[in-house]
Amino acid sequence: MIRHVVSWKLAATDDATRESDAAAIIEGLESLPALIPAIKFFQVGRNIAPYADNWDLTLVADYDSLEGLEQYQVHPEHQRVVAIVKPRVGARSNVDFEF
Repeated sequence: MIRHVVSWKLAATDDATRESDAAAIIEGLESLPALIPAIKFFQVGRNIAPYADNWDLTLVADYDSLEGLEQYQVHPEHQRVVAIVKPRVGARSNVDFEF
């Protein structure tokens, strides 16, 4: 199994835009498990701790193999959500590991 973990820092600095951007990203991401068969587990969460160094959003997703992860990465629905995420994000961190 491959675990795919992505964290984002939102680009917006005002609270209203940050709330709206986080909601749009989460809504887009949460649509993917029903559309991409390679996804075996998928969870998106928003940071709840008040620490300035914390990232704002994190995705944890599992796939049977690297091939399944690649199917997810190139899937048109994933690319649709990437177009929602990218303009709202200031920084991104990613790790993929076997478990």
